[in-house]
This record gives sequence, structure tokens and C-alpha cells, in this order.
Amino acid sequence: MIMAVSFTRYGRLYYLDPGGHSPKVGDKVLVPTDSGPEVAECVWAPQYTSEDIDGLPVCEGLAGDEHLSRDETNKRRRAEARSVSKRLIKRHALPMKVVGVDYLDSDNVYTVYFSAPHRVDFRALVRDLARNLRARVELRQIGPRDEARLQGGIGPCGRDLCCATFLKDFEPVSVRMAKDQDLPVNPLRIAGACGRLMCCLKYEHPLYQEFRASAPRVGVSVDTPQGPGTVVGHNVPSDSVVVRLNDGGRRCSCSKASVCGPRKAYDSTYGGAGGDQA
Repeated sequence: MIMAVSFTRYGRLYYLDPGGHSPKVGDKVLVPTDSGPEVAECVWAPQYTSEDIDGLPVCEGLAGDEHLSRDETNKRRRAEARSVSKRLIKRHALPMKVVGVDYLDSDNVYTVYFSAPHRVDFRALVRDLARNLRARVELRQIGPRDEARLQGGIGPCGRDLCCATFLKDFEPVSVRMAKDQDLPVNPLRIAGACGRLMCCLKYEHPLYQEFRASAPRVGVSVDTPQGPGTVVGHNVPSDSVVVRLNDGGRRCSCSKASVCGPRKAYDSTYGGAGGDQA
């Protein structure tokens, strides 16, 4: 059994073992963390999975009134710390931008995440923050990718940012991956909300490599259900190739299986269909 929760609406999903609990979508549940149980919202109700998954944290049950009250208090404190941080940064005239705030109530510690174009001397700012918030304060500078992860947003594809929803780690992305996917090497076309190369270029790259290893290359003559022609393009997401027919030069889209040799040999032997066409 597996379930998924999120600490913020439309935020990253965290997977749990429901244990003996059966929360419904929208219920507030307790999630074990290094600083104790935290309140999160159930996004996926417990369900069976065919994969063997071990090592998931176990849900500690539904959140009670005392947990919900503590969670609301911590939210107010984080909002207050964010407001105070912005005001003091402006007073100190520092080139910083507050991205997020964490609060650990058991140790009374605030962690303020900020972005800046270069290293910043914030020693005086830390002292003022600690005095105003009456707590220990830590400031951490983060890069553009972590800033996008914390703030969230909508990517060029129109969906929520991958880093803010399901990606766990950032992996190196190269322009070569964009070229392999026939994308224009234009920073405005292949950059994400953070201004860096889109993360999807990395995790979608193996799909393009697998497709190219088995699909006919551009310029190769093939036989399609609509007649012979020449491959002029690939459509990896739909697992199809674009063919310009010899008869009249009309273009058609055919599934990769309908124009590859092994599939055609199988069909001729066992009498299968010639393949899909669009």
C-alpha cells in the first residue's frame, strides 16, 4: 500500500506507507520528519501498487486539533518572519530576495532562504532578525533552480514546475540533449522558469535515444500502409514517423512499428495488421 501527501497545495508529493490508517483525499495527516511529526494533506488515498517499494516512512495517522493548531501557529510565524526579513533587508539596503522561510518550533530556529546575484555580508542583518523575532536565525543563499523549486510556478509547457512537484534532485542538463530532441538551440525556447535549461530535457532524453535506436533514420526509404515513401521526420511522443509518399509527395504519419523491418516480418509470418496510420 502506498499514499501521497503534500505539505503545500500543488506542492511536491511525498509518498508514505499508510500503515494501519485509511485517510481520504483532503484529510490532514501526520508525516514523520527529523523534527517530529508534521501536518500534510493527503493527495492520493492509500492504494495497492504492483511494485515492491521498501523504506517508505509510515503515516502516523490523522492530525488532531492540537496538531492543526500548532501547524497554523507555525504558518503565522513563518509569514511574520518573511515580512520582517523583507523590511530589514530594505533597511540594510542589501541586494537580497527572500524566497522562503522555515521554522523549527522545538528549537525556536528560523531558516531564511534568499537569492542574490553575489555573496552578501548579512551579519548585521542576522543580528537584527534575531532581535526582532526573538529566536535564532539562519540565512542560506540558494541558486536559481532551488528558488524556482521553493516558489513554484508554471513552466513553458503550461504545467506546474517539475522541480516543485515530483523531481527529487537536480541533474546536469546539456545543450546536446536539446539538439538530440530536435529543439531549437535558443535560450528562450529551452530555458525553464529559473532561466536554466529545462529539467525535462534530462529525464526525457533516454526516451529519444531509445526511439532513435529502433526507428528508421530521416532520408531512409520505407514502405507504409499507404505506400512507399521517404522518412522526413520523427514524432517521439507519439512513437511515430513522418513519411513523404512517393506518389504525389503527400505526407503521412505512421507508427514506428508499421515501417520497421522486424514488425513487418512478424506480420507477414503471422498475418497481423500492417500498423496504425493517422
